[in-house]
Amino acid sequence: MRSIYEISGPDRVHFLQGLVSNDVKKLSEGPIYAALLTPQGKYLADFFLVPQGDSVLLDIDSSLAEATVKRLMMYKLRADVAISPTDLQVARGTGPAPEGAVQDPRHPELGWRLYGSEAGDDGTDWDALRVAHMIPETGIELTPETYILEAGFERLNGVDFRKGCYVGQEVTARMKHKTELRKGLVRLKIVGAAPVGTPIEAEGKTVGTLYTQAQGFALAQIRHDALAGPLRAGDAELSATEA
Repeated sequence: MRSIYEISGPDRVHFLQGLVSNDVKKLSEGPIYAALLTPQGKYLADFFLVPQGDSVLLDIDSSLAEATVKRLMMYKLRADVAISPTDLQVARGTGPAPEGAVQDPRHPELGWRLYGSEAGDDGTDWDALRVAHMIPETGIELTPETYILEAGFERLNGVDFRKGCYVGQEVTARMKHKTELRKGLVRLKIVGAAPVGTPIEAEGKTVGTLYTQAQGFALAQIRHDALAGPLRAGDAELSATEA
């Protein structure tokens, strides 16, 4: 379930620019995907920012909405900006886009989003689509322990390295430029099934965590050096795939 807020006021772009992972100035071209991080660079929330006239829509998972808006307002200080709940709903799909719909900025195959009076979708198997394109989901692959680069945010157009400072930017930039990521979100072949959150083991050692599964594949957060060997998660057998 999604919650839609309206961010208004003449300082809205400048206000958001210093807080979120993506370049808010790109809103002049269309919606953007972004995250709010802790000062230590860990994930707090992910969301879409959608231009709408003289305001910006914040499209966020309802489970994170209240806490995220509260945290954003902690940084308001003297900025001329307001964040207000709306009655808008989100419809989405991967078929022909209805009038007024916008493209999901994360990946072309994720289709369109339409903001209006009704929620819904066109019956797309979203889990299968997410697994196929390694798209992390709020509250599943994205948790308070997540670093957004390990979750694929660069690939998903969710982070900008030229925009300047924002909360958590220093750690994110260091991970990009000064270190090699030792673990990350990958797509694995799976035989069998196991609950989301099941530890993945290699040679008796825990090397990752199993997440969403669909059509013989699964998303996992795993150490890259463990991908060459046999892997297990509960009763499921896992193996690397190039896709």
